[in-house]
Amino acid sequence: MMMMAMSGGRFLQHLLLAVFILFLFQQSVADSDVISCREEEREALLVFKQGLLDNVGILSSWGSEDDKKNCCEWEGIQCLQNGHVYGLTLNGKNASHGLFEGTINASLLKLHHLSYLDLSLSNFSGSPIPEFIGSLTNLTELYLSDAGFKGPIPHRLGNLSRLQRLDLRDNDGLYNVGNIEWLSHLSSLRYLDLSGSDLRESNDWFQVINKLPFLTHLRVAWCNLPQIAPLKVNATASFGSLDLTGNNVTNSIYPWLFNVSSNLYRLSLNFNLLQGSIPEAFGNYMVSLTDLFLKSNELEGGFPKSIGNMSCLHTLELSSNNLTGQLSGFFQNLSGGCTEKKLEFLHLWGNKITGSVPDFTRFSSLKDLGLRQNGLNGTIPKSMGQMFELRSLDLSGNSLEGVISEDFFSNLSKLETLDLSYNSLVLEISDDWVPPFQQIIELSLASCKMGPHFPLWFRNLGQNGSLLLGLIDISNASISDEMPSLIFLRFYSLDYINISCNHIVGNFPDFIYTVPYMTLDMSSNRFEGPISSLPKLASYINLSGNNFSGSSSFLCSDHVEYLIYLDLSNNLLSGMLPDCWIKFEELVVLNLANNGFSGKIPPSMGSLHNILTLRLSNNNFFGELPILSNCTQLRILDLRDNALSGKIPEWIGERLPSLLVLSLESNKLNGNIPFQLCRLANIQILDLPLNNISGSIPKCFNNFTALSEERSSHAAITYDYNALFQGHTHKYRHVDSAWLTWKGSKYEYKNTLGLVKCLDLSVNKLDGAVPKEIMSLVGLIALNLSRNNFSGSIPSKIGQLKSLDFLDLSRNRFSGEIPSSLSLVNGLGVMDLSNNNFSGKIPIGTQLQSFNASVYAGNPELCGLPLPKNVSKNHPKVLLLPTFQKMSS
Repeated sequence: MMMMAMSGGRFLQHLLLAVFILFLFQQSVADSDVISCREEEREALLVFKQGLLDNVGILSSWGSEDDKKNCCEWEGIQCLQNGHVYGLTLNGKNASHGLFEGTINASLLKLHHLSYLDLSLSNFSGSPIPEFIGSLTNLTELYLSDAGFKGPIPHRLGNLSRLQRLDLRDNDGLYNVGNIEWLSHLSSLRYLDLSGSDLRESNDWFQVINKLPFLTHLRVAWCNLPQIAPLKVNATASFGSLDLTGNNVTNSIYPWLFNVSSNLYRLSLNFNLLQGSIPEAFGNYMVSLTDLFLKSNELEGGFPKSIGNMSCLHTLELSSNNLTGQLSGFFQNLSGGCTEKKLEFLHLWGNKITGSVPDFTRFSSLKDLGLRQNGLNGTIPKSMGQMFELRSLDLSGNSLEGVISEDFFSNLSKLETLDLSYNSLVLEISDDWVPPFQQIIELSLASCKMGPHFPLWFRNLGQNGSLLLGLIDISNASISDEMPSLIFLRFYSLDYINISCNHIVGNFPDFIYTVPYMTLDMSSNRFEGPISSLPKLASYINLSGNNFSGSSSFLCSDHVEYLIYLDLSNNLLSGMLPDCWIKFEELVVLNLANNGFSGKIPPSMGSLHNILTLRLSNNNFFGELPILSNCTQLRILDLRDNALSGKIPEWIGERLPSLLVLSLESNKLNGNIPFQLCRLANIQILDLPLNNISGSIPKCFNNFTALSEERSSHAAITYDYNALFQGHTHKYRHVDSAWLTWKGSKYEYKNTLGLVKCLDLSVNKLDGAVPKEIMSLVGLIALNLSRNNFSGSIPSKIGQLKSLDFLDLSRNRFSGEIPSSLSLVNGLGVMDLSNNNFSGKIPIGTQLQSFNASVYAGNPELCGLPLPKNVSKNHPKVLLLPTFQKMSS
């Protein structure tokens, strides 16, 4: 027994020893598997780090401390088995403002085995791409997209002969100097993306591209590519993906395109100048195509019959062209073969397609159907409710009619986006209906009749799925009811709500404060009572056209850091404005017009350095204008119909160079017109009537460049602006407007505001002669100098103002003959020269004789048609005003 115990003890000892040896062996093997970086490369990376500002802390694992010495374990670093760094992956996919700022140090040249470099999605603040990158000759992949680079693309990148993938897209102003021959040295290149770079000097781009034998993916969108004759080039490339978006490409591209299309599966020619019919060759040569994008060209007609040959077609984008014909004909050409089974994405919006909506059920895979802004009519077929795979349906902006019931949606459970807006549809849905949508995100039903009661079925949205609803638009829906206070409370993702242009009553809803709205439009309803505060996270708020009352103290109640657009106009708000505008630092549009505000305009409004439109008209503001000299981007300044006093500030001309509209009508301003206003080169509407302004018209008014041009580039005055919210950028477009007294009545000009060019100095105390320099403002459509004390003769070159539609010089002290050149202004619709001291004969001209005699009355020395023949020199001077005829804008 003793011997057995001793024997057992030795066995245990031997076993423990064996386990210990095995542990040491495994630890040794594990230690040998750890890749350790080279000291020289680690030091080079630390120098590289010193030049960068790390916005998200990705480089926190980089350091010289003992526990950080192995650079192969640093985030973003990839090493070979021998410890050499071969990959540097530092893109900012999860950084809202760009991963890095700063400079890129040339210490990267010490990474001799570096083959992969990704610094995309950073913000290098307009610095150029470093030249030394062209010396990293082992690179096979280089990604510098959306990184804030600016300046010339280094031609030394042509030294990277092993490069297979090069991505420089979406930077802040990269351009190529001269030819792009350096690109031809990248003989191994398979993927190239230069989108957003300016290649206008690269006349050889087409020849160079065709010399890259392995290139299969080419993206050169929005590159200002020079126009060439592709027929002269023998192509060796065989592309799989080709994107020439936004380069003014014409039909001359077709021969080359069909020659390199045998393996093409994705083609984008959006935003170009393609004209005429879609060639049959698309369906004959591009049978492998899965994605075809021809949006925003000038294509006409319908689909070619050959398009049915594209058996692999998955996406077809033909929006914003001039396509015509019956919609049923389009789908007849698409039908047959595999196309109708595989097509998932079809956009035809913004064309001139007519007819009724056909049966789409043969297209069993269709997920996204966009037909908005065409000429479709009739009813929506019930069969559309059987398209089980449909995720997005957009039929807005047509002439569809009829009744849609809840049964229509019963099989559309996968719908994420639904837009039936701006038709003549009636929704008959019961309040207890539970929508089948599993993940509805956008629901646009503007102008769909749902009233008069508020649609209570909204509270049931999400019961069959998630609560990801982000957009609701039920504007102009004939609702005349109170909105339930908790109707949208459940939707924590809701960031757009539009209930405007209804007759919804009640107080400001409480739920507004609990949902993180990005956009809130409650305008043109019948809401009333006070506003306690604004939604903190909103960027767009429109509460205009209601009956909200009380003070505006709510403006200072919370910090609204994202607010870009605020419209409280046409309400019953009153009292003094609070002086807290310094916190509205992102504000672009502010409209407080047509309320009962009083007191002085707060000085802190001068801190709105991003403001483009400021409207405070038709209130009771008094005192001098606050200093707005820091509002240097102002384009519309409307302060009319108040009681403002003092002189017109000089800083308006000195500090507001972008001003398009200046309206100070009907105030108590005095003093002379400051000559500094002449610096407003972009001014289109200078509206100063009904004040006490004195002195003469500055001769330098001929510096108004915009008024000196007969044509306008755009009918509307618009501007786009972005709002950053929860890491996402939302885009807005604002269409500006202005109120003008025109032909005896006041009109609001909006979609045609860019065409209106007006100078109105009427009803003041101005005197002296009208400077002849005014006659160089040949773009003027309206000139009103009436009811002043102007004297002397009308400048003889008034006939140069051939764009004039409205001319009022009445009730002054003008004398002398009416210039004969005035008869050359053939477009005059309204003219008034009454109650002056004109003499002589009215010039002969069809237009001048067509006016009523009253426009010449009160000038006793004047004769000729259309005045009565018995008018004598002793005819008493009387005040007669012409009768204006109202005309719409």
